[in-house]
Amino acid sequence: MYPIPKRPLLPRSLPVIWVLAIAIALASMRFLIADIAVVMPIMLHHALERPVLLYGHIALAPVALALLPVMFNTKLRLRRPHLHRWLGRLYGLMILLSGLSGFFLALQTEEGPVAAAGLAGLAFAWLSTTAVAVYLAIQRDISAHRRWMIRSAALTLAAVTLRLYLPIGELTVGFDTAYPLICWACWVPNMFVAEWLIRREIAPSSAQPA
Repeated sequence: MYPIPKRPLLPRSLPVIWVLAIAIALASMRFLIADIAVVMPIMLHHALERPVLLYGHIALAPVALALLPVMFNTKLRLRRPHLHRWLGRLYGLMILLSGLSGFFLALQTEEGPVAAAGLAGLAFAWLSTTAVAVYLAIQRDISAHRRWMIRSAALTLAAVTLRLYLPIGELTVGFDTAYPLICWACWVPNMFVAEWLIRREIAPSSAQPA
């Protein structure tokens, strides 16, 4: 078992990340009241053929995203551990439901097999890392739980990176070319960053003499 790091695992740019997370979460709620054909035409076939999966995903995933700043708030975690645990349960439930919805939606995408594989892989990794984080919290292995929550958060933040990459892709190579690549780029680099953050803290502790 790795020791609990003495320094925060997360980067100093965290406030910017949290602002983006909340902004994207709030902006995503417009899909619940707006005309999908206008605001998100790429998802129109899902809205017509599998509305429960689509609206389940776009309604619940933003909740998980908005919970991240609260879940990683050190003061709240230390002063109100009971609230932290209940918010963690809510976070896990949101990911369970929206992740399963996202997985089945990915299998039915009309954007091709590369996009489908990327989105399905994201959903599977999101569900898996969060499930491990929840299990470790139940087992009271807090150090390991924190590491897996960072992995889960990195995948939750794919909602942010996706929306940052989409306009870049449209302005450069065009949506049809960019979208399948973005379905991978929005989360795979996030996982590498998460692993770098975790291993950056583990290395000094592992190097200490016994």
